[in-house]
Amino acid sequence: MDKKIFEHRRKELMRHMGGGVAIIPTAPVRIRNRDAEYPYRPDSDFYYLTHFPEPEAVAVLVPGRAHGEYILFCRERNPEKEIWDGLRAGLDGARAVYGADDAFPIDDIDEILPGLLENREKVFYSIGRHADFDMRLTAWVNEVRAKSRNGVHAPGEFVDLDHILHEMRLIKRPEEIKLMKRAAKISAAGHRRAMQACRPGMMEYEIEAELLYEFRKGGAQFPAYGPIVGGGANACILHYRENNGEMKDGDLLLIDAAAELDCYASDITRTFPVNGRFSAEQRAVYEIVLAAQTAAMGEARPGKHWNDPHDAAVRVLVQGLKDIALLKGSVDGLIEGGEYKRFYMHRTGHWLGMDVHDVGDYKIADAWRELEPGMTFTVEPGLYLAAAADVPPRFSNIGIRIEDDVLITREGCEVLTHDVPRTVDDIEALMRDGAAGRTRAPLAVTR
Repeated sequence: MDKKIFEHRRKELMRHMGGGVAIIPTAPVRIRNRDAEYPYRPDSDFYYLTHFPEPEAVAVLVPGRAHGEYILFCRERNPEKEIWDGLRAGLDGARAVYGADDAFPIDDIDEILPGLLENREKVFYSIGRHADFDMRLTAWVNEVRAKSRNGVHAPGEFVDLDHILHEMRLIKRPEEIKLMKRAAKISAAGHRRAMQACRPGMMEYEIEAELLYEFRKGGAQFPAYGPIVGGGANACILHYRENNGEMKDGDLLLIDAAAELDCYASDITRTFPVNGRFSAEQRAVYEIVLAAQTAAMGEARPGKHWNDPHDAAVRVLVQGLKDIALLKGSVDGLIEGGEYKRFYMHRTGHWLGMDVHDVGDYKIADAWRELEPGMTFTVEPGLYLAAAADVPPRFSNIGIRIEDDVLITREGCEVLTHDVPRTVDDIEALMRDGAAGRTRAPLAVTR
């Protein structure tokens, strides 16, 4: 993205700060085991404001500072270390490429940052996210307080940066929507590939490998979260992660997996038969969940409130559970009593953006917030009929979730993940095509 986009974001944030100073550290490097590191991913708030991808960096915003309002502390160039770990932007790159007004070595932050706090009224900072950095910030403020007899005053108030910054992140701008659409397209390709590759006898991790291949092939740097690939009873475990079971003829396979592109996430779940054909019972439950998702999407438009899609989905799910005799009673009574939560225990969606469970308040002053153009979130109803004495065997271990990403527009909502089949007929047709491709005779090779 153009660095002017990030400059605009920083200026928008500073308009809310008055005479304060904002301090935003990036995420630290995480050790996986011994001296092996996890792939690095910057802190979302930091990246939203800077687009700076390296670790060991801190952004400081000082409105009205004569020598520049945006300061970036980062690593200096180091030819020896760059041979091992890759090129660094350095101080010149921080200014020329990433738009910093001023840049200093991260090793000098203890000497320089206290001076930036002098005579500032407030510190805008996300307390509690990085415990070690919290302690350093406290030490810097105390260092400034010690100068009070010299006429220097320290900030008298800490303001949680999250509220302002996360409200900014909640409404997606055109450049963000463009990235999210690309992430959705890459993710959709992975799901289509998985449907066409699937067959009885494969292992769940083989399908996971098909997904990850397509994500990386499409240019995504990471999965947006750990993929869930659960067959049969495993589909009834909401956050199943082992992905090591054998997929059996007659079972369903639930896949919850998606790609992240330039720190923007997508989030897709599809459920389909391992053998390519839904049984009558599987089809019946699937149609209930699909109808619930359709009802929820009908409530996803400006002027509606966050909980309206969930309420619409729950009503359809409860009626469906009654229709297949898994619940008895009135729909209103079952909703009020919460009996359905045994089979549907999660919400129908969450905000989506730089984090797969993205930032932003769901309620304002104890009322569900109104949906506005630019908001992006998931719509993901499900039913999970784990084996139990009172669940008929023909329905046992049917776990189904259908999840798509939507963008609120002025007219209603746009489904960003529309490239993945949702209906029974479309899923079965795609899987038949995959099966035909596997059995097609190989082309003769002319030597």
